[in-house]
Amino acid sequence: MLAKLHTVQVVGIKPSIVDVEVDTSKGLHSFAIVGLADKAIEEAKDRISAAIKNSGFKSPQKGNKKVIVSLAPADLKKEGSHFDLSIALAYLLAEGEIKFNPKEKIFLGELSLDGKLRAIKGTLLLAQKAKEKGYAEIFVPIENAEEAGLIRDIKVFPCRSLREIVDHLIPLRKTESGEEELSFQITPQPETAINEDKIETAFDFSDIRAQESAKRGLEIAAAGGHNAAMYGPPGTGKSMLAKAFCGILPPLSYDEIIEATGIHSVAGTLETNLIAQPPFRSPHHTASYVSIAGGGAWPKPGEITLAHRGVLFLDEFPEFNRQVIEALRQPLEDKIVSISRSKGTMIFPANFILLATMNPCPCGYNGSKTRACTCSGADIARYERKLSGPIIDRIDLWLDVPQIEHEKLSAGKAGESSADIRKRVIRARQIQLNRFGGAGLKLKNNGEMSIREIVRFAPVTEKCSQLLNDAARKLDLSARAYHRVVKLARTIADLEGEDNIKENHLLEALRYRPRVS
Repeated sequence: MLAKLHTVQVVGIKPSIVDVEVDTSKGLHSFAIVGLADKAIEEAKDRISAAIKNSGFKSPQKGNKKVIVSLAPADLKKEGSHFDLSIALAYLLAEGEIKFNPKEKIFLGELSLDGKLRAIKGTLLLAQKAKEKGYAEIFVPIENAEEAGLIRDIKVFPCRSLREIVDHLIPLRKTESGEEELSFQITPQPETAINEDKIETAFDFSDIRAQESAKRGLEIAAAGGHNAAMYGPPGTGKSMLAKAFCGILPPLSYDEIIEATGIHSVAGTLETNLIAQPPFRSPHHTASYVSIAGGGAWPKPGEITLAHRGVLFLDEFPEFNRQVIEALRQPLEDKIVSISRSKGTMIFPANFILLATMNPCPCGYNGSKTRACTCSGADIARYERKLSGPIIDRIDLWLDVPQIEHEKLSAGKAGESSADIRKRVIRARQIQLNRFGGAGLKLKNNGEMSIREIVRFAPVTEKCSQLLNDAARKLDLSARAYHRVVKLARTIADLEGEDNIKENHLLEALRYRPRVS
């Protein structure tokens, strides 16, 4: 007999519907799984057999029969353990041990030997694909139910075991005495509530004394989605400022929460059931190229993609491998990263704010008034050369974080809180959303504007244009840096509620360009 169920597979971060077909026939015992399955799926035969037996059904390995499991389409790479549940149910249907209508149902879950379900990765993207394809019900392990509940307009059933699902799918069953009784019914998972306003960070901006210039620069970066680099001697608060940065970012929208949570779920980095605030990724400077950019034989997302809709914080920026630093070129410009391998090409989203910190030299005290620098001229030159011109061009704000006077550290007066700064950032972001939305564009902030949008939404007067051109010649700005100054000025104007870019906005934007370009 033949039975057919449906499940979902993710390759990279792209989900696809998979048909699970099981055919059983008489013959010498064999149990084969075909359809480009990985090792985890090949090993599923023994897990499924034990789970079926321990759930009160006849084991597939008992008696002479030929069992063929086909995962279609056959040319799509299948990996992971979430196929267990659909294969087990399809086998029971094929053998005639249970009867139910599999139409509009998706089954996901790994089976333990006793028939219970274990949590899986990527549930959110799998459920999202099921909804897009018109499926009405999805069965997932109970640990993944809250995550799947983020998807609206599809009924999510949190399941504990194979036996529980069978009892739910079969409305009536016969007892040992021959009487019929209602089977167990699984209560659907309610829609998962999202707390969009709660932002938790290690530091608040009010915890950081002085450094008002750097705080102002970070406010502009948050308001327009601009990249920023902080430079200064060790111990001046660069890392604290970076860790407090997420506290001034606007909350993620529902679509952004779904997007970010889906990526982290597939990557297995989801610590809670959802990503409700902007992700903050802080890889160590010894991280490899693949861990940052993504890759592998079958490409998987790296830190660049895990920071999507959030912040990628690179502490000690020049200490990263040169290849890693140069890998940032495409995502900083195009907001995506393309990974090509012999087995395929994957395009991952990478729309993040880059926050980088660096010292003025390897020892950190070049130009310091309190400590002597121990670096040679060659050491300093080598350190500066680690950042190429194209990378420097792609960073909008270069913020000086100087040594703080000790008297200011002991002062009792706290600075402005992150909550107050965040209100101004949200107001500026809303201005940008209204501007782009009114024009029918999907852009979310000024940092995403291309040259075409800059000409349309950030025009400058003749006087401002002359000022910008004069400054560009003196600073030897590239065309890319020139347009980034205009985008930055547009954000500064938005923070002040101005409709047009003025001279003071351009002058402040120019102040954040590196002294040596």
